[in-house]
Amino acid sequence: MPTRLPLLICLVSGVVMFLQYFSRHPVAKLIYQTVTNDWWQVIFAFTLIVGVASFIKITLRKISQKKDKTYSLIALGGLILMPVLALIGGTNIESPFQWAFENLLAPMQATVFSLLAFFVASASFRGFRARSIPAAILLGTALLVLIGRLPIAEHISESIPDLTFWIKNYPSMAARRAILIGIGLGSMTTALRVILGIERTYLSGK
Repeated sequence: MPTRLPLLICLVSGVVMFLQYFSRHPVAKLIYQTVTNDWWQVIFAFTLIVGVASFIKITLRKISQKKDKTYSLIALGGLILMPVLALIGGTNIESPFQWAFENLLAPMQATVFSLLAFFVASASFRGFRARSIPAAILLGTALLVLIGRLPIAEHISESIPDLTFWIKNYPSMAARRAILIGIGLGSMTTALRVILGIERTYLSGK
């Protein structure tokens, strides 16, 4: 009995959202707009609350266990400070919240993303080794695309940038579309399993 009600709600909601794509009736449009504009915001707010509560719980646990205590205190202080600044001074351009966002949060985000470039370069160096013919083709194509994106490529040959755009628009796009089709089929399969009640891992694994 405890699992029947969530399964029934999931079934009805999934079927209604699925059928409204095949109907031009004003009621179907109203249901879609209500779900996407109103209910979606409410669900997002609750998920944000759950995420913040989970972050606070994990951070307090690290502080009590003295694991990365300094960084945990800074993270917890930032989590508390930003909403307080927004409530006191607002979120306009000259507010303390905006100053903290532009001078603290944005530089830290830029630092994290700049560090990711080194990991990407390291992974590319390990992955693009010409151990076989397909790996050699992948390595040559990657080098050609990288060179074609540089300003010096036009001085070497005018056909290199055109070849780079051709690779991105045709062979690369074909691979991307195949991946997107696979993602779409996987998403559709998972959605059908959830709607029909076959997939029940969201019910505490029962």
